[in-house]
Amino acid sequence: MNSKVKKYLILSGLGAALLLVLALISFFVVDEIKGGAVGDGQNKYELIIDSGEPSSSVVRELASAGMIKSSVYFNYLIKFTRAGNKIKQGVYDINDGMSSRKILDVIISGKVKLITFTVPEGYNNRQIGDLLVTKKLSPSREEFLKVTQSQALLTKYNIPANTLEGYLFPETYSVPLNYPLERITEMMIKRFYKKLESIPEAKGIKPADLHFRVVLASIVEREAVRKEERPMMAGVFLTRIEKNINLESCATIQYLFDKPKKRLFESDLKIVSPYNTYMNGGWPPGPISNPGLPALEASFRPMKSDKLFFLLKPDGSHYFSSTFKEHLEAKKKFIDVLYQ
Repeated sequence: MNSKVKKYLILSGLGAALLLVLALISFFVVDEIKGGAVGDGQNKYELIIDSGEPSSSVVRELASAGMIKSSVYFNYLIKFTRAGNKIKQGVYDINDGMSSRKILDVIISGKVKLITFTVPEGYNNRQIGDLLVTKKLSPSREEFLKVTQSQALLTKYNIPANTLEGYLFPETYSVPLNYPLERITEMMIKRFYKKLESIPEAKGIKPADLHFRVVLASIVEREAVRKEERPMMAGVFLTRIEKNINLESCATIQYLFDKPKKRLFESDLKIVSPYNTYMNGGWPPGPISNPGLPALEASFRPMKSDKLFFLLKPDGSHYFSSTFKEHLEAKKKFIDVLYQ
């Protein structure tokens, strides 16, 4: 190989390398100009990508929200990286401090924003359904209630009832948008059984016996205000059952209303329903709420005594009494004076 050919090859290699460097510089310059961050991250945007939504629609939304500099460049980026079919549905937290590349990485990674919801202790299934509607996790209360009546779930978890009332553990959960209601419901059921493992008395319990404890816990949960009173309250209900005295629980009456009343009246206690424990003896047909762990513990470890009555005092505690006469005297002292 002569010197001219060598020189030509060297110059050609240098030229190619120079062109490559210039191309890379040009790319990064264009990437910064057209695909760099719009702002400093102060402006935030919740991007919702539905199932099957085309990438072009996503790009238009990002441009409209002021999250990208150029929709043309973003579309090019999608095409260049072959990411069109990789964009995943869900809810994403985007801000204007993110470059186009960063935004694209986020929406193809599937690292969606999780929706967090908290089920308070004592919520019934209707209230949980309403909560999930407000969080956009259920289209309606009715759709959620259909799931809670699923025979497949009742059979799978050996629950001897027509509904999952009482077995949806009250706690904080986080799920993606469009997460199936069946899976949300199962999360709560599994949490219930996981928490139950912390109660030694519940080990190996038969489904029917557990259901009785859940019914008791659900009533205690709705009646109690202070945690330390729950075992005593559970004991009162068990003693009344043993003595063949109606439970007369206001909480079971409240369960009949779509929304609990601030105060029950005499007419409310005459509503004809199997859940009316003023008119009917024994336990109600099923749980009236989804109890938390303290109420469940109280149902397994009740504090037995001669107490048969209790009433709520203005300070949030309860007065327990052994006789109806004592109960009436306490009512005059703590309750009737409030309405004089």
